[in-house]
Amino acid sequence: MNGLLRSALAEVDRALAELIRAEERRQVEKIILIPSESLTPKAVREALGSVFTSIYAEGYPREEDLRLPEERILDLAERLAYNRRYADRRFYKGTELVDVVEALACRRAAECFATDEVSPDEIYVNVQALSGAAANMAIYDALLSPGDTIMAMELSQGGHLSHGSPFHQSGRRFRVISYGVDPRTERLDYDHIMDLAVKHRPRMIIAGYTSYPWAPDWAAFREIADKVGAYLMADIAHTAGMAIAGVYPNPIGYADVVMFTTHKTLCGPRGAVIMTTDPDIAKLIELAVFPGAQGGPHVNKFAAIAAAFALARTPEFQKLQRKIVENAQYLAYALQKEGLKLAYGGTDTHLLVIDLRAIKTRNGETMMGEIAARILDLVGLVTNKNTIPGDTSAADAHGIRMGTPWVTERGMGKEEMEEIARITAMVLREIRPFTYIGVTGPLSRGTLPLRVLEEARARTRELLSRFIEEPVAPPPASRVTRHASPEVFVLRGRRSVYLLHEAGTADVLSLAPGEGVRYLFFDGAGNLISEGVVARLPDGPYGEAMYLVAAPEGKGVELRKWLSAL
Repeated sequence: MNGLLRSALAEVDRALAELIRAEERRQVEKIILIPSESLTPKAVREALGSVFTSIYAEGYPREEDLRLPEERILDLAERLAYNRRYADRRFYKGTELVDVVEALACRRAAECFATDEVSPDEIYVNVQALSGAAANMAIYDALLSPGDTIMAMELSQGGHLSHGSPFHQSGRRFRVISYGVDPRTERLDYDHIMDLAVKHRPRMIIAGYTSYPWAPDWAAFREIADKVGAYLMADIAHTAGMAIAGVYPNPIGYADVVMFTTHKTLCGPRGAVIMTTDPDIAKLIELAVFPGAQGGPHVNKFAAIAAAFALARTPEFQKLQRKIVENAQYLAYALQKEGLKLAYGGTDTHLLVIDLRAIKTRNGETMMGEIAARILDLVGLVTNKNTIPGDTSAADAHGIRMGTPWVTERGMGKEEMEEIARITAMVLREIRPFTYIGVTGPLSRGTLPLRVLEEARARTRELLSRFIEEPVAPPPASRVTRHASPEVFVLRGRRSVYLLHEAGTADVLSLAPGEGVRYLFFDGAGNLISEGVVARLPDGPYGEAMYLVAAPEGKGVELRKWLSAL
């Protein structure tokens, strides 16, 4: 039994341990530019993996505990004595320390968002929602009825799935009116939003974005909501850390209810927080989260969220958030300097979006976001496709979204943002987009010259080499298996036969195991890369085709690079 409980992961599940090490390597060896991702501090991960993981705790702490200052919450002698005398609102016993850690997380959240006008005692906090989308649904359940009208930003222009998308239950449950950006300025037009609100009389107005890069005017939204008697909900999932640091406007004092996730710019665990200054709304939200939508909360997340808010009060965190915004602005300027167009014209937050439609490709075809993101990932820049104004669906997205939390945490600054912009621009300009008819219809793809791929990878590796502080695990096995001689290697995979058939001059489709054929390999310009011999091997353990490729002396490395790139 001790072995079951005390063995390290590598002892009981070596494969999973290796998978985790592979992910550690990926995170170190890529430049991660996903705006919604950040490096989780060690202290937060320690709290997340603590013994609080083992505890079940349906219910809430006593209301009076949630109103205490931090020093009294942490007075364990008093808290435990009080618990013995009066118990709590949980359905399980053995949760007296859970009450403390949840109250601590709530209090620290309130202190982080308190303003000169609104004290921590006036902010009611719920940390039990398991995710941002779940928190949003709890807010809707608390304050709305099915069929009510909500107003939120159009998904394709920067809104969120849970703000009324027809693909999400919020879009099926409520009548949704979408607002967007002015086509001329690509900024929010508050006069137009006011006109929409007056016309449609929404019960709730949602302000919060996933790709719109400019900070909102909370006072303007408050005026609109008051005009029509609507609730104002602020979804600052992306920007909570910046709001705490004062580099993004704080919605407390303006919004009726505020929601944010804890794992983006806050750099905490995956979770969500709901806040309000209205005690009646707080009670409705409490019931909507539990028992309305969830059972037992993730107690270990309470501890990790408390740790994240402790870090958020430090000068280092404030500096980090300022630097995140500065880096995003550096990156935006550098991309524009390279001749790329940004959707919405720039940024004053942590993210930006490249407009791929403005890139003049060599063959005149418009580049799709999915293909651009795939190729950028191949060179070591991790981004995501994103819709921009004018796009009709996520499948046809023409934007590339970039953000700076992760790279800023790794210590990067203006010089690195300029180099990232140069690499990005070089790659995007050299992509040759094309379309072919597949089984399901037209499919968008793209090619990149090998010389550009190799140069971009080398420059990315050089940039990263300045910031790798500790050794990482060896890379996972490639689909191209190397032998002792660099001129001989094995190519394997379900589609390897088609790769060889298209890349060379001989027919490999008819080869049986043990048979071989002489080959010529040419690059995209028709230049000979190498001759060689390809032999069919017995199929691999999963039925995948396997081929032995042999090149003349001095040609194997170049040929392997070419085939791997293809």
